[in-house]
Amino acid sequence: MAKKGEKRKIIGMVSEESKERIYYTTKNTVNTPDKLELRKYSPKLRKHVLFVETKKNLGRNEVKPKKR
Repeated sequence: MAKKGEKRKIIGMVSEESKERIYYTTKNTVNTPDKLELRKYSPKLRKHVLFVETKKNLGRNEVKPKKR
């Protein structure tokens, strides 16, 4: 269960070359507001490539509005 006031969000990392989402990580949105870019290993391409934070919502961090 997430603690009250949690600032870390779960993000997906998508490969720049193969366009597949392999890695998931957490990010503190207060300290790092811009997109995260990491060089990680892609098993499909068998080499290290640049992975960028996705724009797509993963649905794990959002509070759903109440239906009235």
